[in-house]
Amino acid sequence: MKLSDWARKNGITYKTAWRWVKEGRMPVPFEQTPSGTILVHEPESSTANAVALYARVSSADQKADLDRQIARLMEFATEQKLVVFKAVTEIGSGLNGHRPKLMKLLSNPDAHTIVVEHRDRLMRFGFEYVEAALAAQGRRILVVEPGEVKDDLV
Repeated sequence: MKLSDWARKNGITYKTAWRWVKEGRMPVPFEQTPSGTILVHEPESSTANAVALYARVSSADQKADLDRQIARLMEFATEQKLVVFKAVTEIGSGLNGHRPKLMKLLSNPDAHTIVVEHRDRLMRFGFEYVEAALAAQGRRILVVEPGEVKDDLV
């Protein structure tokens, strides 16, 4: 598939994917054709080992942070040799449940492991309940930075 399609599918910008190609940091094999087109070869793998990445910011003002979050999550997945089958980005408050992309991801049985940067990127409250519900299905949440995030709610 073309690099632009791969970037869109994985929730990153084309520019970020292109930079990864130039820096040799692509998490999947690729080739450049004589015409200059970059073709990405995604490895065939079972979804049992595949992970989904989830990044969230609270407001549209922080939209630039989404690319950086996904880039850090992709880098982590590459270092850990995890196969990423989906990257989900969302703009929405961590305090309410109106996040349709998260709901769709949680209901997807192929999302065996969901990787988030911090616990609060998934949700502010009730993380343990979602974690337990997923564990009961043989699924899990992998938190890249498990340190407690300073609670700015009073």
